[in-house]
Amino acid sequence: MANKVKPKGQTMIKKVLVANRGEIAVRIMRSCREMGILTVAVYSDADRKAMHVLYADEAYHIGASPSSESYLNITRILEVAKACNADAIHPGYGFLSENAFFSEKCQQSGIKFIGPKPHAISQMGDKITARKTMLAAKVPVVPGTETAITDDQQAIRMIHDIGLPVMVKASAGGGGKGMRLVKRAEDIESSISAARSEAKSAFGDDAVYIEKYIESPHHIEFQILADQHGNVIQLFERECSVQRRHQKIIEETPSPILTPKVREEMGKAAVAAARAVNYEGAGTIEFIVDNQLNYYFLEMNTRLQVEHPITERVVGIDLVKEQIRIASGQKLTYQQEELQQNGHAIECRVYAEDAANNFMPDPGKVTHITIPYGVGVRVDGYIYEGFEIPTFYDPLIAKLIVWGRNREDAIERTLRALQEFKIAGVKTSLNFLENIMTAPDFKGGNYTTHFIDENINHLLNEKDACADNCEDMVVISAFLEYLYRIRKASPKEMTALKNNWKDYSRIRSVLKL
Repeated sequence: MANKVKPKGQTMIKKVLVANRGEIAVRIMRSCREMGILTVAVYSDADRKAMHVLYADEAYHIGASPSSESYLNITRILEVAKACNADAIHPGYGFLSENAFFSEKCQQSGIKFIGPKPHAISQMGDKITARKTMLAAKVPVVPGTETAITDDQQAIRMIHDIGLPVMVKASAGGGGKGMRLVKRAEDIESSISAARSEAKSAFGDDAVYIEKYIESPHHIEFQILADQHGNVIQLFERECSVQRRHQKIIEETPSPILTPKVREEMGKAAVAAARAVNYEGAGTIEFIVDNQLNYYFLEMNTRLQVEHPITERVVGIDLVKEQIRIASGQKLTYQQEELQQNGHAIECRVYAEDAANNFMPDPGKVTHITIPYGVGVRVDGYIYEGFEIPTFYDPLIAKLIVWGRNREDAIERTLRALQEFKIAGVKTSLNFLENIMTAPDFKGGNYTTHFIDENINHLLNEKDACADNCEDMVVISAFLEYLYRIRKASPKEMTALKNNWKDYSRIRSVLKL
């Protein structure tokens, strides 16, 4: 009997375990639900009441609060996947998302890993190997070393050969860890030592490499999708130059600095980079771009990116669904010439942190939250009123994604949405993000990765006290009116009023009741 052909869009995957937490776990589960796929959450002690646990069809405890005992516990996660008969595992971003061993163990267990094959993760996860691969594929790379360095004296010699300024970077891993900028000769030894020590702590590997530092750089990345049949497309760029400590804060697309010609060239280079490692799934090719629009390969992220929603918004493709379809063996249904950027999108990462206190994380209980709505506004988050933000994980609590017809519209709408976004109980970066939207350098569009350092005084300005508290004053006035009504009410009316006001979370938050 001939095999039945599955209808277009149907997937063989019926149940997905999401090996992650927070907003990305919820976001993945939403796409699964739209596809009719059951979802499985895993959680640590600290996340027993987390939103991804409440949202999933099934949820299983996997360990203690530290990620090393839960979200990084490969054995336990695979045990749960087998026990609940999950067809596939989606790793999200962070944690095990770029762990080649995990991808391989999934394969050996007969569970689909919704991501690239182990060889691609290994090849692009090691920065030295990635550089060599890109050179062979004729993708421009920043001048630097071509072998990993584990000896301080060798690193010092290489820095002198390349010439200052340079970046010392961990050969393994990413996310800004194990990275040091060296501009002065007297800082060479201490920078190498610090980079290697941090790399050893973060990735278990103290090897580093050296590359020439590009002055006034722009950080621009291209989203790619590749199926198991040799088809590769790029879904245009994201401008990621608003960074703090090498961590992205705001992303936008299209990039305000790229010309159509350079955009096309970089897109072709991104496709060539993916083909060079026989890539499968969603990935991101990151480039460093100088003020003359010369571009150089920086690294490849072999996973879904935090900032993927802005690409979804301007291109109109759900990247998580595409990941699932690719993992199911389906061909891409889009041709490169069909794709175009529609409008402009901005993503703001909202952190539970105190910008005025050197961006110190501020975990704690969320006593109130008001989510912004309206045309072109999307919020990916995981907190709710009464939820205790754990101390064990990244302080990212939400992402605000805004679309406009053009960049000016998108900035105006983002500013409005940020002003409507209210979170009480913990300190957040909302005010900091507002100040970015009003900074002349950002509005002008020609900012670099030095933007935050160059604008820090403006960015740390607090709102005018009256403007910041006006909404609270309105709430307090309403509460006083409420108390007046109680005094005039009959016994029956008073009972109803007293029961109702306890539901007013905004009043309780303002008055700390």
